[in-house]
Amino acid sequence: MKFEKIDFFQPLLVVVAILAFLAMGYIGSFNYRFEDPLKLEVILTVIFACIIFTVGAVCIKYKISIDETKNLDFLSEKLLLILVIAALILQALNMVLLGGIPLFNSVLKSNATTNIWRVAYPLFLIMINLLLAKYYNKKYLLLVILGALIFGLNGYRTSVLGILVSSFITLFYLNKISRKIGIIFIAIIAVGLLAVGYIASQSIANQHWTLNPLELLFYRAAFTLEVFEKIIPLGGTTHGHILSMIFSSGSPRTFIGQYVLHYDVCLTSTMFGPVYLDFGLIGLTIQMLFMGAFLQLVHKIKKGIGVGIYSIILTHTLIWIETGPTDIMIWFLYLLGLILIIINFNYIKLNKN
Repeated sequence: MKFEKIDFFQPLLVVVAILAFLAMGYIGSFNYRFEDPLKLEVILTVIFACIIFTVGAVCIKYKISIDETKNLDFLSEKLLLILVIAALILQALNMVLLGGIPLFNSVLKSNATTNIWRVAYPLFLIMINLLLAKYYNKKYLLLVILGALIFGLNGYRTSVLGILVSSFITLFYLNKISRKIGIIFIAIIAVGLLAVGYIASQSIANQHWTLNPLELLFYRAAFTLEVFEKIIPLGGTTHGHILSMIFSSGSPRTFIGQYVLHYDVCLTSTMFGPVYLDFGLIGLTIQMLFMGAFLQLVHKIKKGIGVGIYSIILTHTLIWIETGPTDIMIWFLYLLGLILIIINFNYIKLNKN
């Protein structure tokens, strides 16, 4: 198989990324200020989740086929471009109303996810990928970089990663990734990830970090997995409360901090933490089976605008590995995938072999 023919961004990339995150966390739990390295129970639970995800993806891969896909002609280039620019204007307005740049101020950052941001970020993320997928033009790459910069000023790595990685995947499936563009994009993604995370950590009041940006990545992975380690004995004790908070005005990550660590802090608890706390091992099994099957099905429909939608969903699923699916905005992205599946339902066939 030729190198350029390899589908690097198939759904099983999620499994590779989970195992890489687990390895980073395990190494980090030895080297920094943790009392003990990760327990075997955490490692086995994460591996179990990977196996279930793989089962869901493989079943769809071999049991479902797609003859063709439906193209949405009403999404004109002009409309998509207007919506991209509108999203950038909204995020600029958001920072003006906040009174500063959240990236450099922890107080502003804590209030940066306003309702304006909740509209601006998904609007930009979706429209820039649809614009690239349907009407690719090199000049639109400038909008990608501009968007990553403006949303990166909000102080959250996930926004930068969401924009850059999803755009990169979209371009990959459009066969627009030359060696030069690939190197530039990967460099920008790496620098953006390290810079935004490190600068944001330095701006936290009364925080004196001694870790360099690379060490901070290993520390964050270890800390997040340590949180999941504390969640495992509490599995199923919140009885769906975290899930209900995602669709209400509550703050699931803050609740997890209060419930697990018993103090008021916003925590990332891995892709597995929230569902395990709510429903235990059964909930984790259902979630990972669904994600594997769903991503594989959207992957099969990734033609036309489907390329952009798949890229967005895959990217944020990868981001969930650390942060956890605790934001209604991200579930909205999965809803986009569901809409794509419904639109193409008549073209989906079950293989009898």
